[in-house]
Amino acid sequence: MKRILYVGFLLLTSACTMGTPPPAAEPAPTQAPLPTPLPATSTPTLIPTETASPTPAPPPLFFTEEFDAPSPYWEFLQAGGLVPPTPAVENGFLRIAIPTADTWGVGVYNAHAYSNVFVRAKISFSPSGSAGLICRYDGEDGWFEYNLASDGTYSVLLGQWLAEGIAQYQPIVTDEDSRFFDTGSLTGEIGLFCEDGFLRLYVNDTLIRNLDVANYGLTQGGIGVTAASFAEAPMNAVFEWLRVSDK
Repeated sequence: MKRILYVGFLLLTSACTMGTPPPAAEPAPTQAPLPTPLPATSTPTLIPTETASPTPAPPPLFFTEEFDAPSPYWEFLQAGGLVPPTPAVENGFLRIAIPTADTWGVGVYNAHAYSNVFVRAKISFSPSGSAGLICRYDGEDGWFEYNLASDGTYSVLLGQWLAEGIAQYQPIVTDEDSRFFDTGSLTGEIGLFCEDGFLRLYVNDTLIRNLDVANYGLTQGGIGVTAASFAEAPMNAVFEWLRVSDK
């Protein structure tokens, strides 16, 4: 009887064991893919930055020109006549040679425009001619000229361009006062003070005339020099120095 019960117990235990499935095996963990390395970049090439040339400093507003060397700020123009005057800077002088009769020329310093300005120069020139100074030069509106002539007269003119190489001159005043200018040597100092609506004329540091020119409408512009031949030629005008100041 015990044997039968034991066999039955074994059969029952075996049946229970066979009916329970074995536990499923856990899958092996999946390894994350390694990141793909970025391709190596080449060393960047630096583009050299262009070094800007330094802007030259503008010339001073007020100065003394000794004519030791040519300057890029001077422009010389024919104002009348058959052949243009020939300017040259030599041996510390500005020489304007005029080869033909009845010929005019102007030299304009175009670095600055001035309203009130005092221009002086040491000049000498040939007989039958004149030399002088310019203020408030404007290529469109005109300019003032103050000239000393070899016969002892002085004049103030309004110059205006009609065409290239041809200027029209309107007399403002012409007078004679040779007391202050050596007509024998034709050498001396000339001064032109352009102040507000007036032109003040000087010979050898002496004020000889004060002109009201407000109605001509020129208020500012460049400064410069002028030279002219009359009936005889050739004629030479020489400027030893030129001084530009505010008073």
